[in-house]
Formats: sequence, C-alpha cells, structure tokens
Amino acid sequence: MASIRFISSRIIQAGSRSKETDRIDLTPWDLKHLLVGYLQAGLLFHKPKLPEALIHHLQTSLSRTLDFFPPLAGRLATIEHEDKTTSFFIDCNNTGALFVHATAENVNISDLVEPVYVPETVDAFFQLDGVKNIEGTSKPLLAVQVTELVDGIFITCSANHSVVDGASFWHFFNSWSEISRGSDYLSRPPIFKRPLIDDIHYPIRIPLQKEHIQERFFQPGNLKVRVFNFRKESIVRIKRKANAEMNTDKISSLQALLSLFWQSIMRNRQMDPNQETMIFLVIGVRQKLQQLPEEYFGNAIHSAEASLKAGELVEKGLGNAAWEINQVVANHREENFINFVKWWVNSPLLFRTGPMMNNALLIGNSPRFDIYGNDFGWGRPIAMSHGAESKCDGLVTVSPGVEEGDIEIKVCLSPKTIQAMENDEDFIAALNI
Repeated sequence: MASIRFISSRIIQAGSRSKETDRIDLTPWDLKHLLVGYLQAGLLFHKPKLPEALIHHLQTSLSRTLDFFPPLAGRLATIEHEDKTTSFFIDCNNTGALFVHATAENVNISDLVEPVYVPETVDAFFQLDGVKNIEGTSKPLLAVQVTELVDGIFITCSANHSVVDGASFWHFFNSWSEISRGSDYLSRPPIFKRPLIDDIHYPIRIPLQKEHIQERFFQPGNLKVRVFNFRKESIVRIKRKANAEMNTDKISSLQALLSLFWQSIMRNRQMDPNQETMIFLVIGVRQKLQQLPEEYFGNAIHSAEASLKAGELVEKGLGNAAWEINQVVANHREENFINFVKWWVNSPLLFRTGPMMNNALLIGNSPRFDIYGNDFGWGRPIAMSHGAESKCDGLVTVSPGVEEGDIEIKVCLSPKTIQAMENDEDFIAALNI
C-alpha cells in the first residue's frame, strides 16, 4: 500500500448554527444501522491549476454547506428510559465535522484507474474505518479527507449511516460541490421533517444488548474488487434480451444487469443446484411513499430479497432471474413500507457486521445518484470509489457511469470466484451481447 502522509486535521463547524433544526429524531430506517459502519465514498479529480489555496477553499465551502446540513455538524444523543430501552436523536449542536488533509506523494491517477482490480491504496483515503454508527455520540457524523496525489485530488466523505442513506450522502456531496463553485444557495435544500405514521411516536425506544454494541468488526479477509463498465448501447441490448426471454417489456435495465451478475457469481461459486440463492435488494422509499420528498434527508431505504434455487437461476436464463427481481420490487408498495415501520417499532432488529452467506449477494448504491456531476470548480470527477467499510464477499455496488446512460457495477468477491467469472464464457458472452 502506498505511503500516505497526513498534513493536518481540524474540525469544521457550520458558519451559522441553525435555530430551526436543533434536534432530529431517528426513524426505524435510521436506527437499524446503529451497529454497522459508516458510508464511505469519494471522488478522484485531476489536480487544479492553482492548488495552493485549494484546502482553505474546500474547508470554507464545507463550512458554508454545513449551514444547510446541520445534522452532519452534530452528534448522536441518547435518552435512557426506566424500562431499560434507549432513544436516539441527532443533536444539531454544531460540534463540527472532521476535515483531514493528506498527501500521497508517489501516487498518480494512473495508479488508481488503470489496474484491473481496485488497489488497496484507496482504503487509506478514508476516515473512520471500523467505527460503528452508534459511536456517533462521540465521533463526528461526517469526516472528509482530501488527499493530494502527484497529478490529482481525491475527496472522500465518511458519513454516519444512521444519519444518511446513499441518496442523502450524494445530496450532501452535490450541495458541497455547488457551494464550492460559488453558489450562495442550494438548488435542492434538504428536508428534515420526519414522516408521520399512525401509532409511531418519537423518540422511538429500542432495547440494546451490551454484547452487540461491543462486538468487534468482522474482518473479511482476502477479497478482490473489480469494476465492470457497461456502455449505454450494451445495457439496451442486455435489457432487450431479458425482456424478450419473458415476453414482457417491464424488466428494467438495472434488473437485467443484476440478474447477469447473480447468475454468474452463483454459477462460479459452484452452488448445489438445489440450494436456495438470494439477492438482497435496497428499495428506495422516496419514490414510493407520498409524504417523502426527494430531498428528504435521512434513511429512506427498505430491504427486500429475491430468491431462486441455484439450478433454476443458472439454467432458466437471464430473463427468468430478472423477472424474479422485477416482481419483488413491483410488489413493494407504500403499504409495505408503513407496515414494516409499525412492525419494527414493536420488534426492533438491528443490522450487524459479519460474513455474507455464500449463497447470497447484497446490492448497494444506485445508478440514479448524481455522482459524476460533482464539479467543485475545476472540472468533473474522473472516477469514484468506496472505502474499506464497503468490503464484504458478495457485495455488488451499482453506480452511474462517467458518460450519461452508462452504468458501473463493482463486485467484491473472493479471488477464486472473481477469477472464475473472468473465465466464464457465458458471462463474457453476455457482456458482449
């Protein structure tokens, strides 16, 4: 791993503390992430022509952006109840976000974008590795690291996953770049009002087991990460094939692509034909719950799973797997989300770190996020990457491509599985449809 030299570290506060947003209660969608790690993502840019004042400019623009995002300058706070339950909320106290300036003096852009596999060097560009979201009572809810390369700049954010989901994470990133370009106002101000659901009363009380809080993070071991880039024209062809196989037009581009990876990964894990395989999906609630606007700031994601026996998954074709995913998504409506929240309040269940089952995949991120539109004033990013918190065997991360209409799919797998995929004639043929 390349040597990273840390130059400075400081706390950045909002320029003016918001009086309208002092406290934000956590919803079930927020609370279920308390025992897992922070969201980490960052962008690689060409180095600006005048980098001398860059760090000061980024710190100043970050402070101004936090004026609009007071939760990210705050800390989590708790209320302990007599029934041995705990409530959590965000105290927007302007304690501040962490800003770290570093340099990787021997790393070039080409060292990061040219290798077949994502280099481990990237992991060093992120803060708050191994920190659980529940530690946001004392740790920053946002940590930024700006790393200068020989010919580039890497800007990363690590944000508490009990405060933001992917949509809110990139909403903040988009807003920071907008302020950095010179805007005094945001084109899309965040909305913090929590959804009103019958029989749900804030703050929500949850029982916490001390041994779960103190669990050490699972170390995933030796994994490889590779990004597959799909051009718009290829995506159209793969989608057309999946729909033609099922005599429908309802399968989306993303569903077709996910089924391609679901099939190949399970085939190359050499699953027993009778073993059930699963693909865990993340469904955005903003698009399906009327009272949640697109600018809602917080977690608004729902987990769902599609499953097929390994034999059926592999043998019945791309369209069959894509149709299974399609039906799971289509059957999740507003009523499902509301019923989940009501159920969760009575039976809280928190995600925990651990190894993924060998018969499962987890899907993260979304091609809908505006990632490559983040221009801080010297041009668009040339690449995006995630931190070590996003590493587990079976994680499939979906993002928009650099060019409009393209999609990037990043897989994190054991070396054995990923090398088998690279020699999988069926998978390679599908990539070249």
